[in-house]
Amino acid sequence: MSGQFWFPFMKYDEIIEAFQEWGMTVSEHSLRNPTPEFVTNVYAACLQQVTSLNEHSYQPAVQRALQQLDNPDMYSSALAHSVLLHHLQRFARAAKIADFNAKDLAAPEPERTRAHFSAFINLVKFSEQRAEFIKGLRSKSATINRERIDVTRRLSETQAEVAAIRSKLAEDEPRCETLRQENEALTVYLIKCRDTQLALLQAVKDMKQQHTGLRQRREQLQTTIDELGDLISRTRSRIVQSPDRLKRKISDMSVTVAEDKRTVALHEAKIRDLQLKGAALVAIEKDVRACVEQQQAIEKEVQMLDDARKALAELRDQLSEKRAEENELVRKSERVRIQYANAIEKLDRAEKHAKDKRDASQKTIERLQREYEQMDHDRRDNDRQVEELRAMADEVERNMAEHMRQSQIELNELLTEYWKLRHATEVYMETLANKLGMQVTST
Repeated sequence: MSGQFWFPFMKYDEIIEAFQEWGMTVSEHSLRNPTPEFVTNVYAACLQQVTSLNEHSYQPAVQRALQQLDNPDMYSSALAHSVLLHHLQRFARAAKIADFNAKDLAAPEPERTRAHFSAFINLVKFSEQRAEFIKGLRSKSATINRERIDVTRRLSETQAEVAAIRSKLAEDEPRCETLRQENEALTVYLIKCRDTQLALLQAVKDMKQQHTGLRQRREQLQTTIDELGDLISRTRSRIVQSPDRLKRKISDMSVTVAEDKRTVALHEAKIRDLQLKGAALVAIEKDVRACVEQQQAIEKEVQMLDDARKALAELRDQLSEKRAEENELVRKSERVRIQYANAIEKLDRAEKHAKDKRDASQKTIERLQREYEQMDHDRRDNDRQVEELRAMADEVERNMAEHMRQSQIELNELLTEYWKLRHATEVYMETLANKLGMQVTST
């Protein structure tokens, strides 16, 4: 089974030692006879070592999913088990185990469990060796995810604003059309009113000039009448009273007075007409002022409409920018997808190369295994010969020890006899020397 994977197939004592480094206590009996609870706990611990995921990490997601079900109690354990199996399968694929399934949790087999433990330990050790690099990748991934969420949120907000503006524009479009028509009608009416006002102002100006001329003429006539009255008074004082002449003069003056009265009446009628025309001009001026005020209000509404159009144009520009950003993000996503595909292709080539190297390594391992077995067989033969030689050496040592012991006993006996013989010789020599009268020195 170990030939399927490129990671080392670890022994039981190596697996126990690796787990002990992480603070996990396992026994060889548990590895040889794995239980579902045991393998689940070990797999979850390996998953937590690399991804920092545990049962508390995905519990909120499980609870949110259970809230959408009718009987959450019925599916709580199954859903939690499915979530754990999903993460473990992803973890197993990262460890180059393609056939990890629910059976490995529910009914674990010793050899498969041992292979999975070996793969997971290899992946954990690799992640520990490349911890800084993995930390940097996680930081970059978190930053990209935050940027993606922010861009998605801003895009949603912009789309919502654009939709609201479009809806408001759609709602205001009939009113805008009505206001445009009214504005056009009022513009035509104001142009007509302006032309009428100009004509009326010219007429008023002409009438004012006529009124001024008539007033001056009236003043001249009044001056003339006063002068004539003075002249008449002076003339009356000078002339001789003649009835006929007075009658003629009176008749002439009566005619003149009648003419003057008619002129004055005519002038008064003209003044009344001018007053009526002035009142009409005042009313027209009021109407024109009201029209001007309406025109100013319309200009304000037109200005507001222009501002709204400018705001709409700005929002359209912002929408265009957002669309450009979205297109840029789509292009970036496409480039990332292409890079990902290239990376997958490179990874496949690397895996193929690694597989070839694994096959070559496996063949080398098998050859070394055969050589090792041959060497082990030779070593056992050598050990057996060494044991035989050691037994023979022990036997020789025992014989030598017995021989030495017997030799030591015999030597001791010889020494005893030697000393006895020497002592007897010395006694004999002393006795012989005493008898011969010789002095003997013992050595």
